[in-house]
Formats: sequence, structure tokens, C-alpha cells
Amino acid sequence: MKRLAVVVLSLYSIMVNATEQAQQIFQDMAPSLYQIRLIDKATSEKSSIGSGFQISENGYIATNYHVISGYAQYPEKYVIEYEDHQGNKGHLSLKTVDVINDLAIVLLDENPQAQHFTVSEQTPSKGEELYSLGNPHDLGMIVVPGTYNGLKKEAFNDRIHFTGSVNPGMSGGPVVNKFGEVVGVNVASSGNQIGFLIPHDKLAILINNFDVQVEQSIDEQITAQLKNNQTRLLNEVMAHEWQSKTFANASIPDTGVNYIRCWGNSNADKSDALLFKAVTNCQMEEYVYISESFTTGSINMEFHFFNAEELSSTRFYQIYQTQINRAGGGNRAGKEDVTEYECQHDITTDNQESIRNKAILCIRAYKKYQGLYDVMYLSASVDQSTKALVSHFTLSGVDKNFAQVFNKKFMESVKWN
Repeated sequence: MKRLAVVVLSLYSIMVNATEQAQQIFQDMAPSLYQIRLIDKATSEKSSIGSGFQISENGYIATNYHVISGYAQYPEKYVIEYEDHQGNKGHLSLKTVDVINDLAIVLLDENPQAQHFTVSEQTPSKGEELYSLGNPHDLGMIVVPGTYNGLKKEAFNDRIHFTGSVNPGMSGGPVVNKFGEVVGVNVASSGNQIGFLIPHDKLAILINNFDVQVEQSIDEQITAQLKNNQTRLLNEVMAHEWQSKTFANASIPDTGVNYIRCWGNSNADKSDALLFKAVTNCQMEEYVYISESFTTGSINMEFHFFNAEELSSTRFYQIYQTQINRAGGGNRAGKEDVTEYECQHDITTDNQESIRNKAILCIRAYKKYQGLYDVMYLSASVDQSTKALVSHFTLSGVDKNFAQVFNKKFMESVKWN
């Protein structure tokens, strides 16, 4: 009983020390924390809110790109405003962005205070206690203790797995170690004490490249970043030796990269179904956020198998055509973001196993980001009377040449067993 009491007292002491540490950090750094707001010019009301933190004595403030994305896309509609820990308000100007890592740097235009955060030069140790700061739900600045759990697995772009409450409104706030040094930036939450942070080295790179970046317009910066990201992504995917994996009576590609994850389902349990259906969907769980209506930077692949030996071929193809007509792009994009799809139709034989397909390849161009396209491919086998295979992929934000190389490799990887 005495031993249990000692353990309880030790845990209590640790909790008290952590609380005192958090309170001291918050007290010391509160002047360098800000609420970041987008104000709609027409209504003079807040359109969105987030958090930010000062990173230099001359008034530069770091935040998330998605916090100020409305202004980045529609500067004629919004202004960026801050509110400090004393309730003072003022305007901010957007200087540079990193859409891939969801970062932005804004400038406090008038009377910046000298105190600011320092970006750490060290990566935290697994299990290390960290402190997330921000303004959740417009309730005021708070500090939330949590734990560093390393980088998120199965991700193309690095994200820190943080055990702690990162709530709406805290986006763009700093996460610091016990010395008050920034080791990450709040970016997302999956609930249940699962948060995600942008690693501090991504912010350090943006700061170090600041002088070069600001020579370009925001649109030029975003265009270059999207191109570099997709080149890196597709080079990595294409460099892997794709393997074949069984899918019903066919074989489909396995790209071999852990951030493209596959899920499957079928109606094999439905004994009264008119036809047997199986589906495998392979996709990235991450994407690049441009605006509420526009996302990019992803790869999606989907495969459908149908078999209906007891149906007439006419009825089978009616059902089959319905499935084909449901195909669409794998990312969100509005009319102001992209052109209409332009499509080419063909009858193809994809490989030596001679699946004969009716194929369609569609491309739409990005209006603001020149040289980038969304590409959608769909092929439907037409060489069997009561069984069929539909293969579909979408690439978002790619160069046409990369799309052609990917398309060839994809077609060669789909075949009958």
C-alpha cells in the first residue's frame, strides 16, 4: 500500500511539473502569439480564423497556408487581420507560402514587438513532452501538453504524430519543447487526442528561402511548388518495380509505395445478387489543399470486376455501362480552377494477355497554374460476354509527359489471369 502511494505521488508530481512548465511557457511567449483572421471586405466580418506566431523581431509571423488560403486565392475579397494577446488588432500582408507543407509567412505591418519564437535545431525524442499553443474555437489562446510520437507512417510528405488536442482554430500555432523552441506547427487533428504537426525543418526551409520566394508572386510560388511536388511523387512511384496482385479473375498493379493504400470489397455474401461485383480502391490519404473547392497532388486507382453468367449479355452491359458512367476525377476542382475535360477514345489491347478494352483518356488544364493538369483514364474490357474489368486512375496536378509514362505502365499492369 505504501509503494502504491509513492507511485501515485510521483505521477502527481510529474503532472504538476508539466502544468507549471506549460504555464511558464505560455506566460513567456504570449506576446508572440496571434489569432489570424480573414475578414470579408463586403461584410467586415470574420470568414475564418487560425493561429500564428512571430518568428522574427521585424514582425514576420508564421501560420498555416490553409488559414490564409482565401486571401491567397481571392485578395480582392479578403483582408488578413491579427489580434494579439491584449486584444489589439491590425492588418497583415502575405509574403510567402509553402502549399505542400501548409505553411505561410505574413508580416505585421505596424509596430512589431521584438520578442519572437526560435525554431529548434533538434528533432524531439520519441515520447518527449511538447506544448501546443493556439486559439481553439475562438475561445482565446491556450497551451495544450502532448507527446511526440515520431513521423506519421504511410505519408508522402512528413507529418508529426502528436498525442494531444489540436482543435479548430489552433491551426498555424506553434508546438514547442520545454525550452520554448518551435519543433512543429499545428495543422490537423483526427480527434481522440490524435493530432498532426508540420515538422520544424519545413518551416526552417521556408524561412531560409524567404528572399528567393518573395521575388515571385504567390501564384508563381504555388505553381513551382506543385510541379516540384508532383515530379518528386511520380518519380518515386515510377522508380518502384510494380508487382502484380490477384483481383478476382484478373491481376492489377501494386505500386510498392506505402502511402498509396488499397481497400477492397465485394458482394460475395449476397447469394441473390444478379451479378458478382468486386472493387479495389487504391489511393493516397493526403492531398495538397489549395482552397475549399480545389485540392490536388494525389494519385487514385480503382478496379471493378463484374461477373454475371446467368444474365443475358444485353442486361449485363446495361449494368456494366452504369458503373462506367460513374467514373470521375479523384480531386476537388471548380470551374474557376480548371478547364473542362478533353477526352480521347480508343480500343486498345493493353498487354500480351490481350485484354481488349474500350479506353478513354481525359485531361483538364489548371487555369491559374500553367503547365499542370488533371488526368483521368478509364478502360473497360470488351472481350468477354458476361465478365468484365473496369480500370480507372486519376492523377491531379501533373505534367502531361509524366501522365503518358504513368498511363503506359498502368495499362501494362492490368491483365486477365
